[in-house]
Amino acid sequence: MTDAAWPDDALEVGRIVEAWGLKGWFRVHAFAAEPLALLSARCWHLRPSESALAVRAAAPRPPEILNIREAREHGDGLVAAARGIDDRNAAEALRGSRIFVGRSAFPAPGEGEFYWADLIGLAVVNREGEALGTVVGLLENGLQGVLRVQPVPGGDGTPSEERLIPFVAACVDDVDLAAHRIVADWGLDY
Repeated sequence: MTDAAWPDDALEVGRIVEAWGLKGWFRVHAFAAEPLALLSARCWHLRPSESALAVRAAAPRPPEILNIREAREHGDGLVAAARGIDDRNAAEALRGSRIFVGRSAFPAPGEGEFYWADLIGLAVVNREGEALGTVVGLLENGLQGVLRVQPVPGGDGTPSEERLIPFVAACVDDVDLAAHRIVADWGLDY
């Protein structure tokens, strides 16, 4: 893959908020509490936000690829510098851009750790082997992650209420990415 190729496994990981300083640095809002992908990837793929497209009808589009020179945590967010973005005006032109990184560029998670993107789409069953549904997203409530599980439709074909299952050891027995399955200590009537 060349730096210019859009990765097949691209995931949106943040957005550029504003210029930072005079030398082309910019502030980044990361979507993850621990933005490991942003800090480790040296190639960020950009897409303008929908609102930026409307506002910038006559302005030049930001580049589609940023080759990152440096990214670091700063305050409650990140700041970054990229090759070819050498002054405040160039950094300001990136405002609102959505940042994508190929999933294959993410650092390997530790034992028993998972990227949320890897959990979406997994089937969830309980200890009895009964299907609870499919993970459609996750929430962060300040204490832990919570799986959003869309149940399989009922006998009449109508979907049941979405289940929210805390992603903690007391509720989740096993995550098997290879089998695309999560086993949870969760009843059908919860």
